[in-house]
Amino acid sequence: MLKVENLSIYFEDNGKIQEAVRDISFQMQDREILGIVGESGSGKTMTALTIAGLTKEHEILERGSILLDDTDLLKLPSAEMRKIQGKDISMIFQEPMTALNPTMKIGKQVEEALILHTVLSKTERRKTVIRALEDAELDHPDLLYGKYPHELSGGMRQRVMIAAAIVCKPKLLIADEPTTALDVGTQESILKLLKKLNRKYDMGILFISHNLRAVNELCSRVLVMKDGVILEEGITREIFENPRTEYTKELIAAIPGHTRSTAFYELLCAEAGE
Repeated sequence: MLKVENLSIYFEDNGKIQEAVRDISFQMQDREILGIVGESGSGKTMTALTIAGLTKEHEILERGSILLDDTDLLKLPSAEMRKIQGKDISMIFQEPMTALNPTMKIGKQVEEALILHTVLSKTERRKTVIRALEDAELDHPDLLYGKYPHELSGGMRQRVMIAAAIVCKPKLLIADEPTTALDVGTQESILKLLKKLNRKYDMGILFISHNLRAVNELCSRVLVMKDGVILEEGITREIFENPRTEYTKELIAAIPGHTRSTAFYELLCAEAGE
């Protein structure tokens, strides 16, 4: 479904060309949940933004290819890419309060993708928005439709972002640190929701995070990035049980109270309810 080949990303910083991502390649299958982990500056978010086409308006140079069902996204003009954004590819960001427009009501914000990508009537759009809010497990969606973001809790705002991202039933949902700003209990519920939506709509999820517990709970495979390159990739359990690089070992060892061992992985599984 998604094939990234020899992707390099460069940008200009104070007159100097900086390399954010260097010659990375990976694939995603239909309905797969793939995790990308790494510290800040590893290139994981820049990779996600490039796949979503959100770097095209900036002074950024990309080389390589990003194939979505055999369409090279890097070769598409901005107008063609906008036809894909929100319809075939959607993105959830870390902080919904900054991603949502504080001056627009919730219903109108979720509806925007439907206005751009469908020919539904106003009544049909409202019904579709209500269903998306229900799918995001928000109570009383008919009442939420007319509320503003500041009237909702952080967890509710994140669910609104999810509703807006899935309203057109995309092939690929990119989630960039979607649980970082939430308390532990809300994080758990959001992860369970993403897993449920993955099964319900058969959509792939690219999950960007530095939270290894979240990656373990949600993702079937994982890529480990550092300094713009992929250090290793594989089935999540195998990466946790037998990390090949020192960096991955350090990431696992950095979680307080745990060691780099099969017992550590099994503890994560127990905490995830698996």
